Amino acid sequence: MTAPPDLSRKICLVAGASRGVGRGIARALGEAGATVVVTARSSETGQRTEGRGEFVEDTAREVDAAGGHGHHYLCDHTSERAVDTLVHWTLRRFGRIDVAVSSVWGGNEGYDGERYADGAEWGTPFWRRSAEPFSQGFGSGPYPALLLARAVAPAMVSARQGLIAFVSFDTAPGYLGDIHYDLAKAATNRLAFACAQELGPYGVTALGLSPGFVRTERAIDIGHADRATESPLYAGRALAALAADPAVAAQAGRILHAGDLAATYGFTDADGTRPGRFRVGSSE
Repeated sequence: MTAPPDLSRKICLVAGASRGVGRGIARALGEAGATVVVTARSSETGQRTEGRGEFVEDTAREVDAAGGHGHHYLCDHTSERAVDTLVHWTLRRFGRIDVAVSSVWGGNEGYDGERYADGAEWGTPFWRRSAEPFSQGFGSGPYPALLLARAVAPAMVSARQGLIAFVSFDTAPGYLGDIHYDLAKAATNRLAFACAQELGPYGVTALGLSPGFVRTERAIDIGHADRATESPLYAGRALAALAADPAVAAQAGRILHAGDLAATYGFTDADGTRPGRFRVGSSE
C-alpha cells in the first residue's frame, strides 16, 4: 500500500461514525493525520441504537490511535436544529470545516439477516408490504445527508473550498433488489449530483461514495460476514485519498466506487488486498 495522504491540516466532520463505514472513514482520516469530529447517537454514557455496543467515543479514540485527533459529539442527525448546532460548535472550535461526510443510515435497523421488524423479507414485492419502511429509509439516509450539507455549505462557500461526501450505493447499474433501499440510495445519489451543481461555482465539491459489501458490525452479527468484500477501512481510505487530491473537483456530482478509487490512488484494504468495484450479485 502507498503511504497515507497528509491531511494533518484538515478539519473533518464524519456524521454517523459510531460504527460501520462511518467509523472506517473516521479511522482512515486519522491515519492521514486529520482532526476528525465524529458524531452519532450512540454513546457509552447515554442513548444507544438497538442496544448495540459500539459508541462514538470509541471512534474518537480510534482516530487518536491511528495518528489523528479525534473529537466526539452526540447528535441526532434527523434534527435540523441539532445538526446546525453541531456545525456551529465545530466552526467555533476549529474555525472551518474542510471535509464533511454523511454516513448516516438507519434503514437496516431491525433487520436480523432474514426479516425486517415488520416481518418482510429483503426484496418482498412492494405491493405485499407496508410503505412505512420507505419513510424510515428516507428519514435516516438522504434527509440527514441534506441537513448536514445545508449546515456546512455556508462556511465552505464563504471559504470557497471544501469537500462534501455522501456515503451511498450506486444505483446506476440496475435495481438493488429492495424498493425501499433502492429509493433511499437513489435519492442520496441525486442529492450528491444536485449539491455539486449548486456548490461547484463556489469552489466546493460534492460527490457520492459507493462502498462494496462491507464487513460491518451488523453484517457480522447477522451472519453475512462471509459475503462481505471489504472492511469499513477501505471506503475510509478512498475518502482520505479524495480529500487529499487537489483535483477532486473533477469528480463533482459523481458516485465513486471504493474499488475504482483504490486502483487510481493505490491504497489497499486493512488486510493488504485491493478488492475491485463491487457489483450487485457478485457476493452471492
